[in-house]
Amino acid sequence: MENQDEASHEGRAGRRALIAALTGCLVLGGTLMVLPWQSPATRAPAPPAAGAQALTAVSAGVPAALPDLAALIGERETHLRRNPRDAESWAVLGAAYVEQGRRTAEAAYYPKADRALRTSLKVEKSAAALDGMAALANARRDFRAARTWAEAAQKLDAKRWTTYPLLIDACTGLGDWKAAGRALERLQKLRSGPDVLARAGAVYRDRGWREDAMAQLSDAAAGAQAPAERAAYLERVGQLAWERGEREVALRNFQEAVRTDPDQRAAQAGQARALAALGRTSEALSAYQVALTHQPDPQYALELGELYESLGLRQAAQVQYDLLRARVRGAAAGGADQELVLGVFEADHGDPTSAVGRLRAEWRRQPGIAVADALGWALHRAGEDEEALRYAVRATDKVHGGGVRSALYAYHRGMIERELEKFAPARRHLQEALRINPYFSPLQVPVAREALTALGSEPPVEDVPVMDAKAGKR
Repeated sequence: MENQDEASHEGRAGRRALIAALTGCLVLGGTLMVLPWQSPATRAPAPPAAGAQALTAVSAGVPAALPDLAALIGERETHLRRNPRDAESWAVLGAAYVEQGRRTAEAAYYPKADRALRTSLKVEKSAAALDGMAALANARRDFRAARTWAEAAQKLDAKRWTTYPLLIDACTGLGDWKAAGRALERLQKLRSGPDVLARAGAVYRDRGWREDAMAQLSDAAAGAQAPAERAAYLERVGQLAWERGEREVALRNFQEAVRTDPDQRAAQAGQARALAALGRTSEALSAYQVALTHQPDPQYALELGELYESLGLRQAAQVQYDLLRARVRGAAAGGADQELVLGVFEADHGDPTSAVGRLRAEWRRQPGIAVADALGWALHRAGEDEEALRYAVRATDKVHGGGVRSALYAYHRGMIERELEKFAPARRHLQEALRINPYFSPLQVPVAREALTALGSEPPVEDVPVMDAKAGKR
């Protein structure tokens, strides 16, 4: 009996040990199954903080969201109060101020950027700070200074890819399209991605390669990850479609840009442009007002004023023209050059002689294609048509870099040629303007159509008399 009891006891003990072991295995197995899912290494990473997102964008020279920029600026200002010798943080803060000023059209950010970037350079000379100074100069439309700063950064670090977009912008502003092309080629060797595609699209657009430009910009928008960056590229796609007279395509891209980033005010202004061309005037006026409320850019004020004027609302137009002048004065206080838009305004709505003076000075500073067109038109409005034509040809002549397909530039040239009684080229350029974009201006399109009607049809080529070789007679 004792042996049986003993055996029974040992059996029960063995079974309990086996059960315990199995249970332990199951628990361990469960643990092994659960732990990988709970491991921090395999959890989905938390999204980066807003300041970190803006830091990535600012460091790469791509558009950043306004709330993220505000967070980054606040974080760096706090950090620098404790660490005033941190050259890198001063450079980041300066670049963030530049982007904030550019996105909001508030030139008051530019002196802050200048101080931060110069402090960074004083502590330690770096390519990042030199890039920041180039970006600041471009934002202020001081393209000579921008080129100088970018070339200094290039000498310090020739493989720093972020310098080349700044150099492209500076060379474009100076009308040096060959140098802009060389900088793009260098950039493409150093980097690929949406930001480079967008830059290539801008260069191709300036050369008149519209299909290539659209392909590059569309790919950039499709490949961009950050909403602010994608919205910026969608806005450029919309603008290119608008320049081609494609109202509906332009509107869709502008609307998508605003949905992606509600602070994309350039897209809101573009939306207003397209809506006006589609005859949706009330919506266009509202879109312009929203854009101007949040980004009071003088160019938007000019466009809205001209839309009001086309509707016969001269008092409302004058309010916008007064706003334009005030914003130009504010920009000048922040060191930003808005003489181009002021000259364009004065030529059509103010004092053409004053416009000529302003734009001559602008041409000496930075002889870009947009300045050539504006100066030519101001000279025409001031009655100096012979000289005006030289600048209008420069703006539209591919040999000299005027390859951009602009309805406004073609219209200006055609009207100048008409005044000089060069009727055949005048007719050709006015037709070209309306073919490129039949909606390019609510004020100027009706004038272009009237001018074409007055010029009449192209006269037929007269029969040329043929000599009779044998008779020696006609």
